[in-house]
Amino acid sequence: MKKYIYFFLAVSLGCSMVSCSEDDDFTESIFNTTKDAVDKDASTAPFDQWLYDNYVVPYNTEIQYKFNYPASNLDYQLTPADYKKSQLLSHFIKYLFYDVYNKYAGEDFMKKYGPRIFHYIGSAAYAPTTGTEMLGYASAGVKITLINVNNMKYWTPETPYTDADMDQLNKDQFHVMHHEFSHILHQTKSYPVTFGQITSGTYEPRGWQDRDSILTHQLGYLTHYGSSAIYEDFVETLSCTITDTDYRWMTTIIEACLNGGVKDGDKEAVYTLIDSLGIRDFNDPGKIWNKFSIYKELAKNENSGEYEETGRYVPNFHQQEAKSKSDVALKFELVKDFTSFKDYMEWVKIDTDDKEGGINAILKKLSIAEAWHMEKWGLPLYQLRREVRERQDKVNDFVRDSVTIYDYQ
Repeated sequence: MKKYIYFFLAVSLGCSMVSCSEDDDFTESIFNTTKDAVDKDASTAPFDQWLYDNYVVPYNTEIQYKFNYPASNLDYQLTPADYKKSQLLSHFIKYLFYDVYNKYAGEDFMKKYGPRIFHYIGSAAYAPTTGTEMLGYASAGVKITLINVNNMKYWTPETPYTDADMDQLNKDQFHVMHHEFSHILHQTKSYPVTFGQITSGTYEPRGWQDRDSILTHQLGYLTHYGSSAIYEDFVETLSCTITDTDYRWMTTIIEACLNGGVKDGDKEAVYTLIDSLGIRDFNDPGKIWNKFSIYKELAKNENSGEYEETGRYVPNFHQQEAKSKSDVALKFELVKDFTSFKDYMEWVKIDTDDKEGGINAILKKLSIAEAWHMEKWGLPLYQLRREVRERQDKVNDFVRDSVTIYDYQ
């Protein structure tokens, strides 16, 4: 057997030396190089060519819109993405994601750091054991899987995208994209260790999904998932800044100020944050942040049957969530009605406790994330948010004027 191995190696080496001789001019390939990158006979050829020209050539990025079963998550029952919605999403990713970063970081930025694969899944991915929904995931810093693509709305001239449609698109797709892309960035250039020290004692890797919004914001996190680990908290801070609606930001601020965490100087910093976020119609009396109520929470004592104060306040817009997350029956007593955010901030008391949490922790995290974004990447965090929103305002004109292969008939 050894003789055969030696003979094989000798022949292989001999062939190698012959093939690499000085007489070889390398003018012809032994492989077929005449095959087109795109199958011109396929029914999807126009879209495939557009993807090749707009993703493969400039960014070396592949859009896998056809269902790739082996590459999907086999723990869930998933379905393929709708073809038309895949077309629309691909255009949106270029317009609202790639072009935004290109504007502020230069065209080479996404060529170097952008994902190499986007994989589309049509259906949602629910985990029945935890009651959570997976919105997307990344693999090895090169692939981003986007789930629930079929929840997108078909665009037509008669049914253009509304603010609600864009909010849903942010929730299902673009929050995930910025979240996973931020992972790629921080794995390339680490964020400061001081970020994780702000709320170091309250991360919950296993039970984060059981927290309600009041507790999550009281502890100093923007999202439930952000409270699961430091690195998730960091990228959630970035992604929420760029994609969260005014409603989500203002309700977060209200709750983060409500149950402690408002330190001396925080109230002024909150108004600066609101200005940086570009909250629209801030003084509109019809907005929920200018017309809401605060209640005192009471929990039923299983032994006595009496309702006792829990020591926390709950706004009216998250009462149902508080009930759904509680192991015991809850009821609420009205504390005060508010007709403006300004009146609410004057009512909120200054907390002298040294414990980190609430709006104070959120403000510190935002400051660190903003500085890291600029110092490491030259990216102005709040300006990215404004750019995305300005483009979203023009999304119907963009589809009507620039999306030529999407068949909306």
